[in-house]
Amino acid sequence: MVSTIHVLGSRELGGADRFFIRLVEALTRAGHPTLAVTRPGSPVARALDPSVEQVHLALGSKWDLLSRWRLTRLIARRPPDVVQTYMGRATRLTHLPAGSRAALVARLGGYYKIPGYYEHAHAWVGNTRGICDYLKREGLPADHVFYIGNFVPSPRAVAPAELEALRATLALPPGARVLLALGRVIAKKGFADLLDALAQAPDAPGRPPVVLVIAGDGPEMPSLRAQCERLGLAARVRFAGWQDDPVPFYELADLFVCPSRHEPLGNVILEAWQHRLPVLSTRNEGATELVDENRNALLAPLADPAGLGDGLRRLFALDDAALAALAAAGHETVQREHHADAVLQAYLDLYDRLMHERRGA
Repeated sequence: MVSTIHVLGSRELGGADRFFIRLVEALTRAGHPTLAVTRPGSPVARALDPSVEQVHLALGSKWDLLSRWRLTRLIARRPPDVVQTYMGRATRLTHLPAGSRAALVARLGGYYKIPGYYEHAHAWVGNTRGICDYLKREGLPADHVFYIGNFVPSPRAVAPAELEALRATLALPPGARVLLALGRVIAKKGFADLLDALAQAPDAPGRPPVVLVIAGDGPEMPSLRAQCERLGLAARVRFAGWQDDPVPFYELADLFVCPSRHEPLGNVILEAWQHRLPVLSTRNEGATELVDENRNALLAPLADPAGLGDGLRRLFALDDAALAALAAAGHETVQREHHADAVLQAYLDLYDRLMHERRGA
């Protein structure tokens, strides 16, 4: 067994935060002593399974010296084999006590600033090969930069009555297909590009009409709603708001689109594939690494509404057999490359290697 402490300073419930939940819960289920350090009252603290032990620290900013001191004291009182941090703030605030033989692992899901935040770790995990290449270019030792992808959970069963209620809540026309987009409504997620693209992509002749459902919220929402009205898309778009549990939306959807201008990995693509949805994505960083174009997903140009509109027209025109083949190939990709058991074992193998290094030091 390996004992670990995992530190997350976020108040969001985005992709990195959801992966934090999945990994610490998986370690706990597998019988490894696991302690989660989270911010009090955060969405992650509320979402974690009660079986996971938690300690709450303020982790208020990168300059929160009191949290840094308390975190170091915690590690000294409960010496783990591995301390794993997520993103910049948590990593900057996490310092091992003098004499500790624990390994400090920084897990990165983006192209974050390295100087002043990450150099003191013993190892660095990137969840894409592109991020790993970036870490090496930034001067971190190549032999301690490791690629371990994300995993996504198997979908829970959603009762037909729940889906019918959701269709009614969204006021979806009978027979309409649902095109789902999901994420924080901020500029880099490309939702403005998606609305412009949808305005250029009428329903395909002979195919059921499509309604876009955007599940998310954020500072760009007022301008996005105004854009929707300006483009005359009110009948073809539904704004569902932020969803802590997106599973019913994935289960309701027939098609999925990721319009991001910048996406280091693209957890939403993995989740859509896990739900056996045909996917269209822009050529963002994560998608170009994940996607075998035209086999497990369609790709469209980055930050290009006209090109994304072309992609939507292609997606809308595919017959049922072609859509099913696209979805099946995506699901097979997740099972082969992003299965929970394989990702968990990769982390355990890394922990074992680092424990031997530290104890031999």
